[in-house]
Amino acid sequence: MSRIGKKPVALVKGVSASISGQTIEVKGPKGTRSFTATDDVTLTIEGDAVKVTPRGTSKRARQQWGMARSMVDNLVEGVTKGFKKELEIQGVGYRAAMAGNVLKLSLGYSHEVNFEVPAGVTVATPKQTEITVEGIDQQLVGQVAANIREWRRPEPYKGKGIRYKDEFVFRKDGKKK
Repeated sequence: MSRIGKKPVALVKGVSASISGQTIEVKGPKGTRSFTATDDVTLTIEGDAVKVTPRGTSKRARQQWGMARSMVDNLVEGVTKGFKKELEIQGVGYRAAMAGNVLKLSLGYSHEVNFEVPAGVTVATPKQTEITVEGIDQQLVGQVAANIREWRRPEPYKGKGIRYKDEFVFRKDGKKK
């Protein structure tokens, strides 16, 4: 039995859900998101909650049960609160600025890096050394944050680079005489 799958997903005030076949569509104050479940699970709306149940007792059905419930929960959380990733830049001369729909990064290269922000995600720079990525799609927010971080990962000797706000970077000692 899946402990996660057994719990119904509560639909908070201002959120509505509709099911057509294996696709669930959730509407909320921040937007609309949908998810198509596999044929191994059944989605039902009971009162003000969405319930996910497995079809059969196969291993795949049990795997999809917990995963489908988590996906529906993420849909509800995305359209109500949204998702947010915070990045910080460390290094002398490293900075970020928004110019329209383009994130301009100065990261010690001979040129400025221009990162095109995809639709569905909002990127802001409250300070020159901070970047916040927000949106209603958890996967897209995480992927955009990872793509920004890829331009200059934190290095272990001086700690320079782009890191997540709460990320710990293991530091190494330099050369010793």
